[in-house]
Amino acid sequence: MQMDKVQRILADLQSTASTVDGRATLPEALCATCATSLQVTGVGLALMSERGPEGLVAATDGLAKTMEDLQFDLGEGPCVDASAAMRPVLQPDLRKTASARWPAFGPAVLEAGIEAIFAFPLQVGAIRLGVLDLYRDVPGPLSSETFRDALSFSDAATRLLLYLQEQMNDQGELHPDLLLTHHNRPEVHQATGMIAVQAAVGLAEALLVLRARAYSDGRSIVDLARDVVSGNLRFEPDGEDS
Repeated sequence: MQMDKVQRILADLQSTASTVDGRATLPEALCATCATSLQVTGVGLALMSERGPEGLVAATDGLAKTMEDLQFDLGEGPCVDASAAMRPVLQPDLRKTASARWPAFGPAVLEAGIEAIFAFPLQVGAIRLGVLDLYRDVPGPLSSETFRDALSFSDAATRLLLYLQEQMNDQGELHPDLLLTHHNRPEVHQATGMIAVQAAVGLAEALLVLRARAYSDGRSIVDLARDVVSGNLRFEPDGEDS
């Protein structure tokens, strides 16, 4: 039954994409359909890896983009936990749980106006591909039927990610529809590599260092990364920076 639902979702995407705004990508169409079908306020689809969030693929609205940006910048949140644990993370009342579970992300997402998040990992075996995040601007759990439908949408999203990337014919580049315009962050990836060399640490630790410094300075991770890339900020092996 769930497989039939997944096939119907995928079969309807092309026509949905043409009616969303005339320029919608297939991932954007999937998110729009998901939000309408599940009666949630918004939906975000992000790429993930073992290092954490890698970039935003699609989002239904500005608040969904804010939710994904916060998780990318801070390196914590439901999508990070769902991907790491490889199981859904359901947070129907963020005011009761978010600040204790995610000290940086919790207060920020509540201030943005998001009251509930439901994160579904997208994976093939042990390979992490992404996360489908649903949010509501009012608290409340998903019904059993809505939860099952959300699993179908997450399966459809996984198949869609694989389908789009297969179109690149092993060129080593990401399909253009898999990274939302203006949400590619090459500075962060470049700065992470530079910090790894400067501080003599692995890439995962270098990204943690970058996120921690951005958070402590009250700056966006992209803004701080630009300082690293330009040479205005360096990180030394002893943990000091200059």
